[in-house]
Amino acid sequence: MVLRLSAALVAASLAASLALTAPSMTAGPAGVSGAAPEPPRPIALTPGAAAAVAASLVPGAPAAAALVPHAPPIAAVATPAAAAAASPRVTEIRIDKSDHTLDLVADGTIVRSYRVALGPGGSGPKLYEGDRRTPVGTYRVAGRIKGLFHQFLVVSYPNEEDRRRFAELRRRGEVPPGRGVGHGIGIHGVGGAQHAGAGVHKDTDWTLGCIALDDDEIDEVARRTPDGAKIVITD
Repeated sequence: MVLRLSAALVAASLAASLALTAPSMTAGPAGVSGAAPEPPRPIALTPGAAAAVAASLVPGAPAAAALVPHAPPIAAVATPAAAAAASPRVTEIRIDKSDHTLDLVADGTIVRSYRVALGPGGSGPKLYEGDRRTPVGTYRVAGRIKGLFHQFLVVSYPNEEDRRRFAELRRRGEVPPGRGVGHGIGIHGVGGAQHAGAGVHKDTDWTLGCIALDDDEIDEVARRTPDGAKIVITD
């Protein structure tokens, strides 16, 4: 009966057998060659060489990696997408009007900061529609609109405190006729606006009460910040 050995078994056996030499012959005490065999010595055979020899003798023999099961894996190369996925998830956006800064916060730690442009209405909370003030208070990311000023994260203005303040101002006659509490506040880029240009638009407060970043910056903020994240705006 003829036994058929698999190519993998033959290759493995071959690699093991090539690890040893035949006993070398040395002169014995009487000067006769072959009197005292030396112990076998290993041959320095690389995995690639073992595979090449095996493949030449056994068609279909496994590759070098199969002959060396503990060979170290090839290190993966990090891609930009993988790096972005590894970035901490933002839990809060903090905006300081007096410093013109926007900070991304992950679990209480600031992970990124930007300079921003605001509304020219000055310090203090937004009072009514058209005052061009950036609000002060605690809000949430209420949604996003791609294509509006490149990308637009909706700020959940007005909150309950804003509504109460507006109602009191209107009761006292301090709201111009036809004005409401205001709406449409957001964190956005510049897109096709006349203020476009990396960083240049931040030299002036030009929005209607929003918070403006460069287009690449709002892309990063939007990518890292989920809907519902807290937004805290202070003077």
